[in-house]
Amino acid sequence: MALMSSAPTSCQNCPYLRHSLLGTCQVSEIAHISGSKVSQQYQRGQVIYQEGNSPAGLYCINQGKVKVSKQNSEGKEQIVKLRKEGDVLGFQALTATSNHCSSAVALTDCVVCMVPRSDFFSIIAQNSQFSHALMYLLSAALGDAEKHMLHVAYKPVRGRLAEALVQLYHFFQPATPETFSIPISREDLAALMGTAKETASRLLSDFRDEGLVATRGSRITVLNLEKLQKISEMHG
Repeated sequence: MALMSSAPTSCQNCPYLRHSLLGTCQVSEIAHISGSKVSQQYQRGQVIYQEGNSPAGLYCINQGKVKVSKQNSEGKEQIVKLRKEGDVLGFQALTATSNHCSSAVALTDCVVCMVPRSDFFSIIAQNSQFSHALMYLLSAALGDAEKHMLHVAYKPVRGRLAEALVQLYHFFQPATPETFSIPISREDLAALMGTAKETASRLLSDFRDEGLVATRGSRITVLNLEKLQKISEMHG
């Protein structure tokens, strides 16, 4: 459940509109969405939508970072994707008219806007550009899921840690060229790798000893991105 309703955020003034799915909407459609959507604030760790629940609408990230995860057969979390400002969530369940097959959880404090499902389907029916962009997102999501599944199944765990760190580096990298650290718990790092927390912690210590990263609490600073990239590309 969301922490609280935030001050309404105008879709027309959203800095991410042009490069998002909703950027394909007509001016009149954006004006309607801006008036009907609901903006919510979420604290880190709060659930935006839950696996197994019926989709209420399309979620657009206005501020913050989100993890999308599934529970495996043993009840352990596996992060299947990371999303940030300008990205949309929940469109797979909406288009499949099924319940959510994953959960979206705030990785940092967030502001997320929800476009009601009735408006989502109304735009699909009226706007071919929106429909085409949505099909592209669905295709890309399927490709990403297949790639993730293969990497978890076949890539050595050391390579998966390096790959996760490279992904997180680009995911959290600020727009300005400044030193930054990655705020990621060992549990989330393990869930992104598809391994146990103890394994992730042990390998991260090895990377620290090799001078590839520095750690301070739950924060990780990448020191040698090029070497991590090379390790991530190794398959044996």
